[in-house]
Amino acid sequence: MEFGKSFTYIFEEEDWIMKILLAAVIALIPFVGQLVVAGWGVEITKRAINKDSELLPGWSDFVNYLVKGLVLLLIGFVYMLPVILVQVCSNGFLIYGQNSGQDSLMTISSIVTACFGCLTFIYAVLAGFLMIAAIGKYADTGEIGAAFRFGEVFASVKAAPAAYFMVLLGGVIAGVIAFVGIVACVIGVFFTAAIANAIIANLEGQAYRESKLILEGRSDELHDVILGSL
Repeated sequence: MEFGKSFTYIFEEEDWIMKILLAAVIALIPFVGQLVVAGWGVEITKRAINKDSELLPGWSDFVNYLVKGLVLLLIGFVYMLPVILVQVCSNGFLIYGQNSGQDSLMTISSIVTACFGCLTFIYAVLAGFLMIAAIGKYADTGEIGAAFRFGEVFASVKAAPAAYFMVLLGGVIAGVIAFVGIVACVIGVFFTAAIANAIIANLEGQAYRESKLILEGRSDELHDVILGSL
């Protein structure tokens, strides 16, 4: 996995300033803009998986990006649904305990809420890994159903957990980069957020590609990439 390249490839692409600037401008459109930019990220993921010569796509396929963004929203909702349900149950127990007026019930509800909180955290971390693989499968195949073949998604994460962890780590770093836009100028956050999105999307593609090669018994190709980058 070429971790560092995810942070530099953007600036090596032709017309990268215009592509990022357009992403920043489109992101200003409420809701729809964010979906389109998210769909653009799926295309970046796909190109990283295929190791295309042009890794940063242009903006000639606006409608397709919107569709991909909607699918991404669906993927996120499905994988985070258990968290939503657990939170609803947790809040229900807490409210019930507080309204009961009984110390014993309030204590029990607090303990149950704390347990639910631990479960939520554990699953949220797991969901973070699974969603990366799910997005990779969708980007690679173009099939919505591929993102919900949970056995295959889990197998992808299991094949290269370190690679998927690097995506989460890269996401934290990219988040810091996006924050720079707020420090520099509030409007600048859209420009730096577009760069952060492109970084994360590329990392997702690289992680999925690594797990795919391992599952297909082509891990020797990974060694070639590592040697080639030295």
